Amino acid sequence: MKISVSLTVNGKPVAAEVETRTLLVEFLRSQLQLTGTHVGCDTAQCGACTILVDGKAVKSCNMLAVQAQGAEVTTIEGLAGNGALHPMQAAFKKHHGLQCGFCTPGMVLAAVGLAAQTKAPTEAQIREALDGNFCRCTGYHNIVKAVKDGLTQMA
Repeated sequence: MKISVSLTVNGKPVAAEVETRTLLVEFLRSQLQLTGTHVGCDTAQCGACTILVDGKAVKSCNMLAVQAQGAEVTTIEGLAGNGALHPMQAAFKKHHGLQCGFCTPGMVLAAVGLAAQTKAPTEAQIREALDGNFCRCTGYHNIVKAVKDGLTQMA
């Protein structure tokens, strides 16, 4: 059974017909071709699919597309603006908070979501906010440094 869904994705209104069981990550990747939102585990464990829904970090493999009705969704493709990286993206680049890059979109969006909730988080709060986002390539030292710097640049 299909149902209509209307939401705003990366600042643009979107309306589509989706199966009621369609996950938000599938909708973003398959119907909207926003492939920066990665599918890692399909069980909300790895965080590769993290996006912002109404400014809050959400694992999109754990949310149905119909649950995003009326929401403001931001994916990694919508974070940068005017040809310049978002401050958090720039901080990840500066501090080499990435290696293969698979987890990076989810990490960046989780960090941006943290910024919306806590203006000056401690290192422990940063690590807690990233707890559900796994990186299999790096230690988290440079990721935490990048988040600290990105939060400073966003302030």
